[in-house]
Amino acid sequence: MNPTVVLLLIGLAAGICSGVFGIGGGIVIVPMLVFFAKFPQKLATGTSLGVFLLPVALLGALSYWRAGNVNVRASLLIAAGLFVGSFLGAQLSLGMADAILKRGFAVLLVLVAARLWMTA
Repeated sequence: MNPTVVLLLIGLAAGICSGVFGIGGGIVIVPMLVFFAKFPQKLATGTSLGVFLLPVALLGALSYWRAGNVNVRASLLIAAGLFVGSFLGAQLSLGMADAILKRGFAVLLVLVAARLWMTA
C-alpha cells in the first residue's frame, strides 16, 4: 500500500479513537507506525509527538466542550504537565534500546487493559 495512504489511515484511526475514547498518540499511533509503516520505535514515538504540535484534537474537544464535558482547568493543568513530561520522557527514552522501549510499552498496555477489564 502507498505509504501516504498508510499514514492517512493511521491518522484517521487515531482520530476516531481520540473522539470515542480520548486516546490516540501512544496507544494508537505509535503501534500502528511500528506495525504498518515499519517505523523504528523511537521514530514512531517522535513522529507521534510531532502530530501534537498542531491542535489536532481541537474539533473533538470543541464538541465535548459544547456538551459540557470538558474541565478546562484540568485540561490546562494536564497540558502543562504533559509539556514538561514529554521533554523528560524523550530525554530518558533516547538513551534506551528500542527492544526495552517496546517491551516497556507492551507491559504498560497490558496493565492498562487488565485494569480496564477488571473495573468494567
